[in-house]
Amino acid sequence: MPDDPPPQHVAAAVAEDVADLQAQVRALTARLDRLISAASPDHPSAVPPQGEHQDDGTTGAEEESGEPDWASPPFILLLDPPVYDDELCALAEWVEGVLVPGYLAEPSADTRWCHLWAEHPIAIARLHALWLAWQELTDPASCGYTGPSTWHRDHYDPCVRELRAPTGPFQGCTKGEHKVAHRNPGLVPSAWIGE
Repeated sequence: MPDDPPPQHVAAAVAEDVADLQAQVRALTARLDRLISAASPDHPSAVPPQGEHQDDGTTGAEEESGEPDWASPPFILLLDPPVYDDELCALAEWVEGVLVPGYLAEPSADTRWCHLWAEHPIAIARLHALWLAWQELTDPASCGYTGPSTWHRDHYDPCVRELRAPTGPFQGCTKGEHKVAHRNPGLVPSAWIGE
């Protein structure tokens, strides 16, 4: 049939679909192993190797010391100094070293960016979430070779669209002026309140 795509395009699409499925199977297998471990302490996978996280968020080494040992950082707004400061510095290295030079064109009235983005709490929260997704989705061992595509589609595009929107956190910032519009929430999520 003349409307059918060339065989090489079909093969490439099938290969991409297979890579997506393989990444999903790996993620589901890891999740299933964690669920089995939690349900059956006698199961061989119930004791994670040294340094791997258990379902309760602890690691084998952590049980001995009683100190949390994060494999990857939790959401930045839940951190206290000095951990928050260290995480913000690492985020700034990624934003200024990867995101700004590689992705963000010259700001305009329709596509805003503030060079003082770290003074905007909403921007910090969104950029940190974007960076966490970047770390996970650029590792072929955990997500296959389609991770970067997923990162762009599901994380980068919506995040940057919100940040750079005329009503986003940089709405008061122009090339010569910087303005942070602080919004205080009426209710603080219970997870943010120390118990």
